[in-house]
Amino acid sequence: MLEIVAIIAVVLAIAIAIVLILASAKPATFRVERTAVVKAPPERVFPLIGNFHRWTGWSPWENRDPAMKRTYGGAESGEGAVYAWDGNKNVGSGRMEILEVTSPSKIVIKLDFFKPFEGHNTAEFSMLPQSEAGPATTINWVMHGPAPFMHRIMQVFMNFDRMIGKDFEAGLAKLKSLAEK
Repeated sequence: MLEIVAIIAVVLAIAIAIVLILASAKPATFRVERTAVVKAPPERVFPLIGNFHRWTGWSPWENRDPAMKRTYGGAESGEGAVYAWDGNKNVGSGRMEILEVTSPSKIVIKLDFFKPFEGHNTAEFSMLPQSEAGPATTINWVMHGPAPFMHRIMQVFMNFDRMIGKDFEAGLAKLKSLAEK
């Protein structure tokens, strides 16, 4: 019996060591990026992103908790605008603040998550006008930040780019639909 316990302990120690080695090989930062082309000029897309009150129409996380509490502060839109949320386990809690605006081409947002996991990241939206086939805009949505060791351990088992990227794709599709109306 003692032999079986020893074998299990060794196998478990090896498995933990493998996970830790794989996690330590992951990068110390992460980046998720998705792009969409919208048949609308940047001037029509920009206010949908630069005004947090408008995010309820397109953000992929807005409908995951009908009872989510939202608070707005700072400027009405643009630089200094603040949006905070507190919701169920599907949305957690956090805060966003628009740090930089170059109208109508770029918005940089400080993104802080508090629950279920703490994280401090940056989200960036760029809107590049396209002139082929009428007014169009290429929207690029990026989130990047540090990947603490616990984050890297989770990456051994989960693909964050695929998981978060799927939400970005859904949000960009809604944003496209809204901007093209």
